[in-house]
Amino acid sequence: MRTAALDGTTLERLLSAAVAAPSIHNTQPWRFSLAPETLTVEIRAATHRGLRHIDPTGRALHLSVGCAVLNLRVAVEHFGWEPVTRLLPRPDEPDLLATVRLGGTTRTSSHTSLYDAVWRRHSSRFPFSERPLPTALRIELAEAAHLEGARLHCLPPRRADGVLSLTREAEHRNTTDADRATDSRRWVAETRDSGLGIPAEALGLQDSLERMPMRDFGAHRHWNGLTARPFELRPSIAVLSTAHDRRADWLRAGQALERVLLIATAHGVRASLLHQALEWSDLREQLTAPTDARPSHAQMVIRLGYGPEGPASPRREEALLSAPPGTPLVLLPSAPEADGPCNGQTSDL
Repeated sequence: MRTAALDGTTLERLLSAAVAAPSIHNTQPWRFSLAPETLTVEIRAATHRGLRHIDPTGRALHLSVGCAVLNLRVAVEHFGWEPVTRLLPRPDEPDLLATVRLGGTTRTSSHTSLYDAVWRRHSSRFPFSERPLPTALRIELAEAAHLEGARLHCLPPRRADGVLSLTREAEHRNTTDADRATDSRRWVAETRDSGLGIPAEALGLQDSLERMPMRDFGAHRHWNGLTARPFELRPSIAVLSTAHDRRADWLRAGQALERVLLIATAHGVRASLLHQALEWSDLREQLTAPTDARPSHAQMVIRLGYGPEGPASPRREEALLSAPPGTPLVLLPSAPEADGPCNGQTSDL
């Protein structure tokens, strides 16, 4: 689909794609506004939807916004513009995390398959098959992360076992820490009325073999009463990292994460995100092996594989645009109807 006009319908498609991104506990911690004189979409942090105890530094919030930025870039190019992206463009406005300006028109898009994947990407917290990822796909995913300034390490079995052990320890801490458990439970209940949080059908299962530490969003202390099934014995685990650990790096990591997830989706590969160990500083430090040649900071643990598609989580319709007073939403005559759903629905971190 190509259109040279930015009208209300096209703008809605662009922002629907952006909010289809994953976010920590499906908090959707973003706000969008349009600067019509420059055709620039501004993405700000919705800090009131942050996780005070689980994400006190806002690192996961920045990753979530980075995922939305990547989706917006993909959609902008799909509709025929060159996305010109700036991270943290105004130091005096710390809540302004990124801007994406609709630059000159492009004749071709390299993002067609990624745009299609935007609407099909869901986190899957269900058992995967034992089928391994092809080597060529692992290389492609690593290259995707590198393109966004991050590194993706697909771990050998022994390293994967170590990361899963750290994740199990973090999951235990999260369910026994009263403040963090409350943070998590809130976002299971939140979806009932607000279009935020995680619906019951998207919570997934526990591993009856007790090897795969899937997050218990309800933070049950005695989780043996939860629904459980055997998970894969040899999961494909990857760690996404960056060379530095600043706010801009978190935003880059979010863009890299979403590019990896979209390419995986395009290849029929499911993913779930194991974020628990990243929420404890001592465990996070251990996610990166000391034998790595270059210093790096772990940003996400990703489980990849072949299995059922996860159900969608809701999106807040009012999150599609937060425009300054008086901003005209229809800038030019209406463009033809675009492909892709208007209300993107995906799962969360």
